[in-house]
Amino acid sequence: MNRFIIGQYGSFDDKKYKRDFKEGFFGIEACLFSHEHDIANLVKEAKQVGFQIGVHFPLRAGISKHRDAQFLSSDRTVRLQAYDLIQRELDFLATINPFYVLFHYPKPVILDERVDWSKWRFEDPSEYEYETSYSFTDFKETSEILFAWLSQKGREYNFTPILELDGLNKYIYNDHFFKHLLEKYSDIRLCLDTARLFLQDQLDPFFDSKLVIKKYARFADTIHLSNVQITDDNRIQKSRYPVLPNQNPIDGWAPIEEYLSIIIQENKNIKIMFEHRSDLVSDEELWECYNWVNQLFA
Repeated sequence: MNRFIIGQYGSFDDKKYKRDFKEGFFGIEACLFSHEHDIANLVKEAKQVGFQIGVHFPLRAGISKHRDAQFLSSDRTVRLQAYDLIQRELDFLATINPFYVLFHYPKPVILDERVDWSKWRFEDPSEYEYETSYSFTDFKETSEILFAWLSQKGREYNFTPILELDGLNKYIYNDHFFKHLLEKYSDIRLCLDTARLFLQDQLDPFFDSKLVIKKYARFADTIHLSNVQITDDNRIQKSRYPVLPNQNPIDGWAPIEEYLSIIIQENKNIKIMFEHRSDLVSDEELWECYNWVNQLFA
């Protein structure tokens, strides 16, 4: 289980840490901590126990109006503000020395107007733009600039930049430019979110989650692992649920075992971040979740 990571969001929750974190786990991914003392407790525990810290940008809550940096915005001023925001957070993180820093990509999300995105969770309209107003040429240009900058910052601050795939359009899943960027800037890695991939699979008739996983798994360093149950009329029944072997896709659950099998074929060294609500299950079920995933990688 030395590939396993748990999440801590909003604070260093000691109760969750003691229940969810097991001996030999790789680390903790932290995001949006509201108080300095929580950051200090995380760093102290990491040094004492010997686990790694990953940061889901930003580590500190309240440093910006929205969580995600809009580094691909069609508005140049917004893009520059996003880079400045990341720079200031990297300066703060320098003393913490995180193993990786993760950002959602693309941000803003580029939406295919043929798709009903009403079930996709956006905090603010600034988080998305439409294909018709954001050309593929512009998207490639802003992405190349981002990759070059993040790659340089990763070397400068000694962390692995990770891009978590958000909502995707044909610029990503139908073209090879993104794959070429990942090959060119090989120090930048990906995060695949199983719940998000499955949700888009259900909402978007032009999207195939399994093909996307197969295409990009070799470039990934982490999986955000949780399950989601979606009804036939695309209502989300259960979200961020711990993965369990009895969750049958026939009942609307994501095909987690199939997803992981595809990933393992392409990249067996990937890390698993359990981005789930462990409070939804018993201690026995949580342990079953860990054991089942561990056995799949055996």
